[in-house]
Amino acid sequence: MIVRMWVQAQALMLMLPCFALAQPGDYPSKSIRMLTPAQPGGGTDILARNFGGKLAEIFKQPVVVDNRPSASGVLAGELTMKAAPDGYTLFMTYTQHTINGLMNPHLPYHPVNDFSPVSQVMAAGTLLVVNAATPVKTLKEFIEWTKNFKGPLNYGSAGSGSGGHLAGELYNSAVGVRAQHIAYKGAGPSLIDLAGGQHHFAFAGMQSSQALIRSGKLRALAVTAPKRLTVYSDLPAMAELIPGFEFVGWYGLIGPPKMPKAILVKLHTEIVKISQMPEIRDRMHAEGAEPVASDAETFRRYLLADMAKWSKLMKDSGAKLQ
Repeated sequence: MIVRMWVQAQALMLMLPCFALAQPGDYPSKSIRMLTPAQPGGGTDILARNFGGKLAEIFKQPVVVDNRPSASGVLAGELTMKAAPDGYTLFMTYTQHTINGLMNPHLPYHPVNDFSPVSQVMAAGTLLVVNAATPVKTLKEFIEWTKNFKGPLNYGSAGSGSGGHLAGELYNSAVGVRAQHIAYKGAGPSLIDLAGGQHHFAFAGMQSSQALIRSGKLRALAVTAPKRLTVYSDLPAMAELIPGFEFVGWYGLIGPPKMPKAILVKLHTEIVKISQMPEIRDRMHAEGAEPVASDAETFRRYLLADMAKWSKLMKDSGAKLQ
């Protein structure tokens, strides 16, 4: 009898950690770490701080943003995957996360199956930009210019596999040109070199390119969203002249695998509230973005579809890690 009771007690002790994870009613009861693959001041970092700050107000617990910008977000992804699935480690990531799964054969995880998607947070298009001295002022002129360009034609991006890289390959495929990709270590260096005439065009995030556009060093010609944006109402959507052309980046919150459903629902509920706050919506709209607050399952399906969407393009274009 004594032996049996001891065995039962030991079994109960082994079950306690699982029981604690399955009872998230007091969540959160301590600070939350929100990893981001961006440098401080980068777009994803700003988004993490905006949403993290609001979550901290709602939860009455600190939300600490942890910047891990190396390896195209792989380091932050691996830290998230290996963390306890208790809701105290979250990852504010973006399009690069799923692209890594297509471009990096040595990725230590599957971008969707090895995580718990929480909620998509935002969708954002990009701008087609050229050096202000370039002799084209409209999208139509740009298309003709690239088709008839004499000599090597180049475009820059924030790095191999970045949104700007894929948008450039999508343009090559849609229009039938062969612009060569130049990979930089970040959007900033790419756009500075574009302003200096080191390459010919780029598809860049609105936040990273606005200062150079306003200073007159770069010229914006179009947006990659499926329709015109209020903040850039004078710019056409690429799809107006290139039917079907669309590149919209996603930003979202994910966590370690096997997070309890109750915690996912609680986080999603608060993300919905934050997305509806006027100051958050206005800030996104000013940057040509739209707030999104999808539930965990909807976001999971979206991520899988995103991987499938770019798989064929990358195979056709030969895009790979450089």
